[in-house]
Amino acid sequence: MKKNVFMTVAFAMGCLLVTSCGTSTKKQSTTDEESVFTRTDETENLLTNLKKVSSRGIMFGHHDDTVYGIGWEGDEGRSDVKSVCGDYPAVISFDLGELELGGESNLDKVPFDKLRQEIINQYRRGGMISLSWHVRNPLTGGDAWDVKDTTVVQSILPGGVNHEKFAGWLDKVAGFINSLQTAEGVKVPVLFRPWHENSGSWFWWGEKLCTPEDYKALWRMTVDSLQSKGVDNALYAYSPGTEPQDTTQYLERYPGDDLIDVIGFDTYQFDRDTFLAGLERSLAIVDSIGKSHNKVIAVTEVGYEGIPDSKWWTGTLLPALEKYPVAYVLVWRNARERITHFYAPYPGQTSAGDFVEFYKNPKTLFAADVNSLYK
Repeated sequence: MKKNVFMTVAFAMGCLLVTSCGTSTKKQSTTDEESVFTRTDETENLLTNLKKVSSRGIMFGHHDDTVYGIGWEGDEGRSDVKSVCGDYPAVISFDLGELELGGESNLDKVPFDKLRQEIINQYRRGGMISLSWHVRNPLTGGDAWDVKDTTVVQSILPGGVNHEKFAGWLDKVAGFINSLQTAEGVKVPVLFRPWHENSGSWFWWGEKLCTPEDYKALWRMTVDSLQSKGVDNALYAYSPGTEPQDTTQYLERYPGDDLIDVIGFDTYQFDRDTFLAGLERSLAIVDSIGKSHNKVIAVTEVGYEGIPDSKWWTGTLLPALEKYPVAYVLVWRNARERITHFYAPYPGQTSAGDFVEFYKNPKTLFAADVNSLYK
């Protein structure tokens, strides 16, 4: 079993967290006036505990963990991560892409009803939920990777030709997040992470596709719209890639402290030395900004496709992370439709044994280790 002594310490820390959390309000500025916006107690407690969790360890996350994996899809309670180490990830992320189209399933063909249930299941485990949004191009009708037009962001801002259309899309996102409720009527807190990897130019909201001012306006419009529709169970994450070379570049498109709760970055390994250099630089940048702006820091996406390195978890990833107060690290999905496109191990995979050692390390936290995030 995992870390008995550590679990005793974790329980004591959890008790401290319970006594320290309470209802609070967060001021959010709107385009017209400043107003006070109150989030649910559970959501505020999640933020408070995210700021403390790095003193215990780093939460491990996996995208789409419980909806499909290598060789399976839709099996109740199944998870490639759990099949390898015996526990669920502390963080599970899902994507809202194509919710805006009004269909029954997202861009990865997972029914939204299934996502809703798995989000509630993760909440009941005590783990955290993150939501990304690979939203369609509202100007061209293409996907999120359609970058042939540089006026998309301008077209959806107030006064733009597609503003009303996009406002309707935001209403659908608000409706889904508001629908995340337990049978007892508790709204499930989520970390919403739209407009990610904006320091690259492969999404229509990317660096070469809009100005810093328009990008920030897009963020403000998004948060203001969701809050106006009663979304009081969301925290917000800002996550460019590793392109920024220093804090100034990182903050060039930063939406603002009044909007953002978690700062991070997305990065993937191709060449090990290049990966580690970018990871170290970006960790130092978000660590510095996190301390000066009082923000949670995370590695919001990371991975090595196919994980061909049998010691990648304990030999590459963990040594780089454990030097910094990282709240969580999340690897991308195990695609059931592309069997070479996976970022977490499954039984028998080359790195599975090393992942068990990664799991056993006192610095890593899985679902059973973080069951008091909302208290």
